[in-house]
Amino acid sequence: MRNKFLPFHKASIGSEEIKEVVRVLKSGWITTGPKTKEFEKKFAEFIGVRYAIAVNSCTSALHLALAAIDLKRGDEVIVPIMTFTATAEVVVYFGAKPVFVDCEQNTLLIDAKKIEEKITKKTKAIIPVHYGGQPCDVDEILKIAKKHKLKVIWDSAHSLPAKYKGKLIGNFPDITCFSFYATKTLCTGEGGMITTNNKIYADKMKVLSLHGMSKDAWNRYGEKGSWHYQIIAPGFKYNMTDIAASIGVWQLIKINLLHKKRKKIAEIYNKEFEKIKEIECLKQKHDRNNAWHLYVIKLNLDKLKISRDKFIKELNKKNIGTSVHYIPLHMHRYWKNTFNLKIKNFPIATDVYQRIISLPIFPDMTRQDIKDVIEAIRNICKKYEK
Repeated sequence: MRNKFLPFHKASIGSEEIKEVVRVLKSGWITTGPKTKEFEKKFAEFIGVRYAIAVNSCTSALHLALAAIDLKRGDEVIVPIMTFTATAEVVVYFGAKPVFVDCEQNTLLIDAKKIEEKITKKTKAIIPVHYGGQPCDVDEILKIAKKHKLKVIWDSAHSLPAKYKGKLIGNFPDITCFSFYATKTLCTGEGGMITTNNKIYADKMKVLSLHGMSKDAWNRYGEKGSWHYQIIAPGFKYNMTDIAASIGVWQLIKINLLHKKRKKIAEIYNKEFEKIKEIECLKQKHDRNNAWHLYVIKLNLDKLKISRDKFIKELNKKNIGTSVHYIPLHMHRYWKNTFNLKIKNFPIATDVYQRIISLPIFPDMTRQDIKDVIEAIRNICKKYEK
């Protein structure tokens, strides 16, 4: 057993990020300014889109995206049941209604085949989630959206730098929202980015991201700026700071290397867990590349004498940190009671929730760390096999 606890995640922050933060602090410009502009420009170039808007979270990105498409009270938005609460809560901000769709058994992605049956005359948009870093069925979802004249807001909190049919996630209609939270493949501590090729959307989200002001702080207080501005809409305080952006610039430079390390860990896990009958890995679809934000296993509980929760406790005893992604939204008090969600309506998510565990997968894991995770799982399965 390990002597030292292996956390579920540890951010990979190097000397370059630290030096860049220090430079920003010494510059005297720490809020939204030149470094944020640089980050936006480089991110847009990396994804291959016309516009990138840096914000303080993926939640704020999703909120702004829905504002950009002019979501109204009484509208409906299709969202997956297997996701973090932010995906649905931003819909409620508008007095609109999230309409939930079950997930696929083998991938936990939103089941595209079940989307169309949820569409009504009130449906305005779809918010798919690229669960764990694997892109969902982009073509099928875009086809449904086009048929019903719906907008698509891609919740891509997990999926940098994932690809769908060779194309980076972030460059599909209409708007894409990324997360740079501490556990993500690109980390700024807290933060997010919105990408789009639609100028009208970009301009609106940019204004709304900082109080609805006609100029941001950089334009007002920079050398060539002016003190004068107008409030042209009731906006929000969603801007990214230059401190966060300074980390993001270097993380973006490293993103392919960070992803390569995550992928390698996933490949080792896949190979070893295939040998354990009590464990099932999520299916990887052949026409897409996973960002490997998460590595999720499913327990075959019919082959074990213990529950998922007990399994997690056993891992913890062996100094292995884990998490669960996610408690499906219909199993949370607020969503269940507010929208009268029934267990029977989401059989796949209900079932897999009882069996899933998210394992450590981060770039700075050593070979011994990976080996320890595998051995711990193998030993627990052997101890509690039926």
